[in-house]
Amino acid sequence: HVLPDFASVNFHEAGAVELAEELLKLGVGVEAGLANAGAAETLARSRLEDRCLRVLLEPQERALPAALETVAAMERILERPADAAPRLLHGTEATAWPLLAEAARRGHDARMGLEDTLRLPGGEVARDNAELIGTARVRISGRAT
Repeated sequence: HVLPDFASVNFHEAGAVELAEELLKLGVGVEAGLANAGAAETLARSRLEDRCLRVLLEPQERALPAALETVAAMERILERPADAAPRLLHGTEATAWPLLAEAARRGHDARMGLEDTLRLPGGEVARDNAELIGTARVRISGRAT
């Protein structure tokens, strides 16, 4: 049987720590998915952060101010030693584009794609994933307003 290179583990779900530990024992990398401050607390208590490939900050709130509050709460909980896993910040739907800009501002990794939103920053539906990615690259490179 063939194992994946890495797997995402949502730390707000029951059994996440045990699953992450088992994946790591098997040599599978772990992306720690954090949707809220409780998930960040679970990750911090587990002491697995330094063994993760990256930490996904994935606030689920639909309104930007609430999503930013959640990100701030998660970041307060997590330690940031020199060897900490990289952070990847992303939103969904209404927060997808603003959190892309916030990720760039904070020096975090970012992502954009059809899993995050179907719409371009102006609200029009993207033709495909490539259009979303191209637009995101332009926006985070500073070539767009």
